[in-house]
Amino acid sequence: MSTPDERGPRTGSDILWTALRRNKGAMAGGTVLMGLYQAGETAFPIALGLIVEHTLRERSLGSLGLSIAALAVIITTVSLSWRFGMRILQKANTTEAHRWRVRVADCGLQPVARDVDLKSGEVLTIATEDADQTADIIEVVPLLVSSLVAVLITAVALGLADVRLGVLVIVGTIAILSILSVMSRWIGTGTREQQARVARAGAKVADLISGLRPLHGFGGTHAAFLSYRKVSTEAKNQAITVAKVNGAYAGTALALNAILAIAVTLTAGGLALGGGITVGELVMAVGLAQFIMEPLRLFSEMPKYVMMARASAERMALVLAAPPVMTPGRERPSAGGDLEVDGVRYGSLRELKLHVPAGEFVAVAAYQPGAAADLVSILAVHVPPGAYEGVVRVSGRELKDLSIGAVREHLLVNPYDGEIFAGTLRTNIDPAGAGRMIAEAVEASMLTDVVALHREGLDHEVRDRGGNLSGGQRQRLSLARALAADPDILVLHDPTTAVDAVTEQLIARNLARLRRNRTMIVITSSPALLDAADRVLVLDGGVITAEDTHRNLLHTDETYRQAVAR
Repeated sequence: MSTPDERGPRTGSDILWTALRRNKGAMAGGTVLMGLYQAGETAFPIALGLIVEHTLRERSLGSLGLSIAALAVIITTVSLSWRFGMRILQKANTTEAHRWRVRVADCGLQPVARDVDLKSGEVLTIATEDADQTADIIEVVPLLVSSLVAVLITAVALGLADVRLGVLVIVGTIAILSILSVMSRWIGTGTREQQARVARAGAKVADLISGLRPLHGFGGTHAAFLSYRKVSTEAKNQAITVAKVNGAYAGTALALNAILAIAVTLTAGGLALGGGITVGELVMAVGLAQFIMEPLRLFSEMPKYVMMARASAERMALVLAAPPVMTPGRERPSAGGDLEVDGVRYGSLRELKLHVPAGEFVAVAAYQPGAAADLVSILAVHVPPGAYEGVVRVSGRELKDLSIGAVREHLLVNPYDGEIFAGTLRTNIDPAGAGRMIAEAVEASMLTDVVALHREGLDHEVRDRGGNLSGGQRQRLSLARALAADPDILVLHDPTTAVDAVTEQLIARNLARLRRNRTMIVITSSPALLDAADRVLVLDGGVITAEDTHRNLLHTDETYRQAVAR
């Protein structure tokens, strides 16, 4: 995973230039082959004109046979050059799109690395559609160059027959491109807005799916549907507007190309009638006038695709060039597992101080849920160190001096709403496939009954977001994943709120046994977990107000007893 301060493309233009430089070899080969294809296509009507010319003049079967052989060579060249040229370009296009998808996903997976004012659904759209459209520039440039080759060969061939025909082709092509370049700017602006609205619709869907259960709970499904429908309608209307502009662009391009072809044909006919060109040159001119419409079509469409690629690249730059929220250090924590929070002020936390030595099991009883959430956010590095006062030290080193990757390996914070992914029980417990401590984690989290329920065992299928699991099963599966990771410091936030009291008691004992001599902090109000801890810290009003064992606090602190008694 790249570091947040890694230098990279800062603008949409930078992204496009990076893509072009990275694929210059494939683009050079593709341009040569596509140039051969267009040259062969152009040579076909030229060859027909020469055949007519020599056949009428010499009336020789040998010349006719030689001409037919030449046509066969041209046709073979056209077929093979197109086949292999497009293969090279499409492979490079697909590979480049993959690179940008991975790059955007890399930034999206670093929650504190980039200050991006985009929702996850919007980032998803950028990582898919925009990455694909940006990579299209790899095909656009070679096709543009090869189309230019065809136009130039046509202009030269007609110019050799009569200068006026060659000039007509060049002037007409310049006029067509000038008109279409103006229209392509409208397409770029409209496409940029369309992509933004589609991304917002995707973000809305992601939000609705993640909150589907609560929406069902209070009957808000219909209102949520209407909200999405409004956003989707805006995206649809913008897409229709862009489609209209695209249609006008394509119709204008076709009409202008046809006008140029007709002009060349009529001019050649007039010259032939006046004796300015021969019959063979007339056949060549008519053939080239019909042929030139295809490269002109490609040539005239290129500005549109360039603007679309640029619009997508600029949207990717919103993610890739976003300034870092924090600039993490490059150090790694020392071996061990002590955790110290020294004078932290953030949100509802007020000069919070706590110290957990290596190997200790500490429970934190937070009377205010907001304080617990703020503490979890800080320990999970969802809040950069510069955003709060005070210092957090992991194994004696300040959090701001550590790389995020090192923090993630050393200190694992498992939230109460840990995500469950589509796959199997095994892949959810052990996403990296390391195969360590799976059996121990399953047993400690009391997930054994879920595994035993299904013939596939750990290979039982899990639907997206754990749709086929109960709330308690999802929570235990998330807990098993945290335990299987076996970090030096494990922080659990309300890990048993969705399980029954008997299971909760067993989980508490299992946690104490499995994590013996390993640092663990559990933020909870569960009596079972509080009792299993070596000591309990009471977090009230943003500070630690009491510290003792659970049983001693029950006897000496009436407020504590009322807060945790069930």
